[in-house]
Amino acid sequence: MRNFKKHIPGLLITLITAGLSVLFILVLLWSRMLPAKYFLLGSAAIVLVATAAGLLVRSTAYKVQFTFGTIISVLMTFVMVLGSVYLMKTMVTLNNISSVTTVHTPVGIFVRADDPAVSVDDAKDYDFGILSALDTDNTIKTVEELTAKYAAPVKTNAYDGIAQMVDGLLNGETDAMILNLAYLDLFEEMDGYKDVESKIRQLEVITIENVVEVKKPGIFGNKDNDKNDPKEEKEEPHVFTVYIGGSDSRGALSMQARNDVNIIATVNTETKQVLLVTTPRDYFVPLSISNKVPDKLTHAGIYGPEVPVETLEMLYGTEIDYYFRINFAGVETLVDALGGITVNNKYEFMAMKKYYIPAGEVTLNGAEALAYARDRKNSGGDEARGKRQMEIISAAIDKAISPDILLRYTSILDSVEDCIDMSIPYDEIADLVRMQLKDNQDWDIVMYSVSGVGAVRQPWSMSTNAYVMLPDYETVDQAAEMMRRVRSGEIVSVSEEE
Repeated sequence: MRNFKKHIPGLLITLITAGLSVLFILVLLWSRMLPAKYFLLGSAAIVLVATAAGLLVRSTAYKVQFTFGTIISVLMTFVMVLGSVYLMKTMVTLNNISSVTTVHTPVGIFVRADDPAVSVDDAKDYDFGILSALDTDNTIKTVEELTAKYAAPVKTNAYDGIAQMVDGLLNGETDAMILNLAYLDLFEEMDGYKDVESKIRQLEVITIENVVEVKKPGIFGNKDNDKNDPKEEKEEPHVFTVYIGGSDSRGALSMQARNDVNIIATVNTETKQVLLVTTPRDYFVPLSISNKVPDKLTHAGIYGPEVPVETLEMLYGTEIDYYFRINFAGVETLVDALGGITVNNKYEFMAMKKYYIPAGEVTLNGAEALAYARDRKNSGGDEARGKRQMEIISAAIDKAISPDILLRYTSILDSVEDCIDMSIPYDEIADLVRMQLKDNQDWDIVMYSVSGVGAVRQPWSMSTNAYVMLPDYETVDQAAEMMRRVRSGEIVSVSEEE
């Protein structure tokens, strides 16, 4: 009995270590991020070390061996628990931000500022102004909700544009109006309507939910392989294209808002080259839903995350496989979570009239990086801003793959979960990670900006003239050709972006 007691501590340590080893191996298998060779070697190493530790702690009678075996078991436990937490956190976060997107559209019920109504119940007998051709789906759903609430039909007057509808409300043609809150920002661009929000009052916001599911084929071949068998690896990825969009909203990313950043990333994983093409926010082009009538590209985001993607596909004659979106709050949070980023600024300027950005290599915190990306009036206009936005993406990638980022890894994941969404499935991300671990090659990032000339036109989403940028289609054609060449496996030189 006395001899058996000497084996009890070692038996407990061995069981704990063995259990954690099995759990960690299962998590590695579930993550699908390790190449088969690394997975099998890693699993074998874990089993061997766990076995060696078990042999060393088999009896407390051998104090030196027992102590050494216990130390090995404790270190293994720490590494495996930490690794499991990191992997599980990664999988949960990536699945959350890459799942089917539910877009929440806040639609406001507005009256004149001096109207006596204090709630939407007081507006039961009002005539409501609605838009006849813009945002019709959300308008119809809002009218249906009001009809159900009042248990009676809602009286409506239809208007062709937001200016006409506001005029109708202010001059008494209607008593109230139904307006997607994303349209409020458009009044800032319209002469004579910049003070509209001081003349109207919001009674209530009705949130309309729309499910957006982007169904695109995967970028990897051989999809029928068993995902749980590490020996059955899929073919390596070749080419895929991602729309990188930046929402000008500081609220939840699921809220529709103008798209302030519009970048197409064409990725060739064989040549290890990424082409980033940025398109100015004021580019005057037909939206995918505007029936060939031109609008500002930035307005596309008002109508859901798929509209900027479809619009840019039309402009460049290409297919975009996935989208990746981040809002203003997300940029600040992500950069701060990364510990700041370093960019090479071409000339000094005062970003957003608030942050001094010197020329040369400069490290930016979250607020400074956001100002650096957004400023256009003090720093070269839309084209220069587009290039700086691509610089920030490149700098964030460099920082995210640096070794010291492991110390802040979980906090970074926490910070981005609520301010990023994308349509890239987890399986595709895992395959990309596995491929990169297998190849371990550097990537060449090339940046290109299309250009245009300023003009005054009436966009499809607006009722009055506003500043727009007429596209220089030579640069559009050049960008489309560069995308084609990257997809075909050619190397695009840096000189072509200048």
